[in-house]
Amino acid sequence: MPIEDRDDAYLVTHALAKHTLSQIRDIETEQVSFRKGLVKLGRICGYEIIDGRMETEYVEIETPLEATMGEQVRGLDDVVIINVLRAATPFVEGLLKAFPRARQGVISASRDEEAGRDEDGAFPITVDYVKLPEITEDDTVIIADPMLATGSTMCTVLEHVTESGPDPENLIVLSAVSAPEGLLRIDDEFPEADLLTVSIDEKLDENGFIVPGLGDAGDRAFRTT
Repeated sequence: MPIEDRDDAYLVTHALAKHTLSQIRDIETEQVSFRKGLVKLGRICGYEIIDGRMETEYVEIETPLEATMGEQVRGLDDVVIINVLRAATPFVEGLLKAFPRARQGVISASRDEEAGRDEDGAFPITVDYVKLPEITEDDTVIIADPMLATGSTMCTVLEHVTESGPDPENLIVLSAVSAPEGLLRIDDEFPEADLLTVSIDEKLDENGFIVPGLGDAGDRAFRTT
């Protein structure tokens, strides 16, 4: 199965997803290839969400030769993609290739690494900007962030997404690499969210970075180091 249930998260097991993730993990992968890899990974994950989470319906169509029945995906117009700036931007670019008609939201949120982690292992989070579309009970909401580490940023984002309005039909937290600590925290605080990732990595280091991880996705994608 391209999406595999791992109890604490769902794992995208598509061969191309694993291949692309391995490429962008590599320290020798330069900025352009890294960014293109995140775009490709987002597109693959988008297709896997369609295949694994969205239903199809039969429709009557007319070919050049005769009338016949075909299938189409339901709900493609009811998708909301939330971009967690800035690292998720190329990731979301790929998702939009699978969901070109998606409504988009943006949340600029970052952790205060200088303040360090509290006794629960969480970082304080600064939110600089929030712009979300209306979310309805028919929607599939995908919150995209390539890295899910402590879960501090994602929990803050989820608070903004879920604080008002009805519960969407699907609420998906999508990442490329995740740490077990972050997955457990989100599952505890937001059990209604489905956690979907390409890799569950080994651990967090003492600074709260995912190991083996892929480095700082934002810095590598935007060449800011």
